Amino acid sequence: MMNRIKVLVMIFGLLLANFSYAENREKEETKSDEYYVAAYIWPSCHDDPLGRAKLWADGIGEWEVIKKGNPRYEGHYQPRQPLWGYELDNDPEVVERWIDVAVDHGVNVFVYDWYWYEEGPYLESALNDGFLKARNNSKMQFYIMWANHDVKHNYWNYHRYGEDDSILWDAKVDWKNFKIIVDRVINQYFKQPNYFKIDGQPVFSVFSVEKLMQSFGGSAEETRKALDYFRNEVKKAGFPGLHIQWNQGGGSLMSEERAGQFKKNADVMGFNSVAMYNMGGRVEDYLVYGSNSIKIREQMNEILDIPVFPCVSIGWDDTPRFPAKGIKDVVHYNNTPTSFATLLSKAKEYADKHPDQPRLITINAWNEWVEGSYLLPDMLHGFEYLEAVKDVFIEKKYDRYR
Repeated sequence: MMNRIKVLVMIFGLLLANFSYAENREKEETKSDEYYVAAYIWPSCHDDPLGRAKLWADGIGEWEVIKKGNPRYEGHYQPRQPLWGYELDNDPEVVERWIDVAVDHGVNVFVYDWYWYEEGPYLESALNDGFLKARNNSKMQFYIMWANHDVKHNYWNYHRYGEDDSILWDAKVDWKNFKIIVDRVINQYFKQPNYFKIDGQPVFSVFSVEKLMQSFGGSAEETRKALDYFRNEVKKAGFPGLHIQWNQGGGSLMSEERAGQFKKNADVMGFNSVAMYNMGGRVEDYLVYGSNSIKIREQMNEILDIPVFPCVSIGWDDTPRFPAKGIKDVVHYNNTPTSFATLLSKAKEYADKHPDQPRLITINAWNEWVEGSYLLPDMLHGFEYLEAVKDVFIEKKYDRYR
């Protein structure tokens, strides 16, 4: 009798193990087939102390500038009108709605622009008080893009500074500040359970590699030492490593010489991937703009030995920031949700053709109201841009035409 019970226990154990293995394998396969659709968040629309002191005195962040948008040609949609009004991006209730709508339409990662000026964080409240305090943030992953670029006085508020294009904030950092940044992002963000990782490694994107290099004497070798310090600190924190992403901004087609230098710098500094903040090769015609971006992406993919992740922009119109700009500075021909969906389908196709890398596609942007590139619903298109994402990544309506 005892032997029979032992046999039954062994059989049950084997069945349970096989079931567990099958379940885990199914989860792994599901994960490998998943698309990570990541929308950039420009966290400027809240009352930041440094922002109020130096840029937007009204206490509503860059909404102050966005509301001043005015038409520069017939049919020009300015000022932009958010469907839900001028909401603050550090309000957790606002971000809870964002998360629900994003996930329902296929966006499952937010990439937060993150700043460090005057030896401290800038615009961080959108992430700290908005996203991280949203009750449903576990539904969505996020990661940091260090937007380490200089800022001129009149870039983010021409209305305040006029022709003063001197530097308001220089984005270079010294070793002391770099170490503070490393400690801050590891402990404040990487340790969050929904921080986006590739192969278990937290992803950290750097917008201006040139500015990063300037911080360490302009040398790729010296910059590598700083990044290795970062990697070691991440490992000390219990992670298998750090995935450092070179964010190429918009990018452009490169000469042979420039392409060679780009590859060399990426190799020497040990970058793990390249992404873009928006589509490169911007022109007035959205379809040409998209076509240019595909050529840029293909060139980078050919040059590099690391993954290149595609980006799709919704448009471009930063006229609220610059009173002198006009029709030639705006993407307006063929700039429709349908055209956007078509380019998304091309990015998805690119991801499918690179099964050895994560299927990460970035979108510019979730809320770049001041640059005319946002997924959030407005009074002109409603939810059409979000529906375009859903059509491509959830409904897969474009797959049948490949």
